[in-house]
Amino acid sequence: MLESLFGYRTIAGPFADPIQRVSVSFLTLAANDAVEVELVEPLSDDSPVTAILKKEGGTAYHLCMETADLDAALAHSKTLGCMLVSPPAPAVAFGGRRIAWLYTPTRQLIELVETTASAAAADSEAGA
Repeated sequence: MLESLFGYRTIAGPFADPIQRVSVSFLTLAANDAVEVELVEPLSDDSPVTAILKKEGGTAYHLCMETADLDAALAHSKTLGCMLVSPPAPAVAFGGRRIAWLYTPTRQLIELVETTASAAAADSEAGA
């Protein structure tokens, strides 16, 4: 529907992520477009997204930003008054890269995604 209405096309997904309890797909207008739209669907009634959809319906919900150093970005965000909502965890839709969620002082929800998988995450996946 988004393709026929606005020209968006699916570039990845859907990915079922049991850790986050959601299914996600990514869309963009052009292959080289730096801006992507992430569609998120709850996998179960206990998904964090389920309550949001019941309360607010389908809407733009958060911004997602990439960072080369997730831990440093979180530390910097804390100095600016941001509150950590969900600590770093690997995400299926991002190839195992860690994501974290925070609220800004004005209650905007931000998702941070590390640019590449961290050594710690790679070690835990390898069983080290």
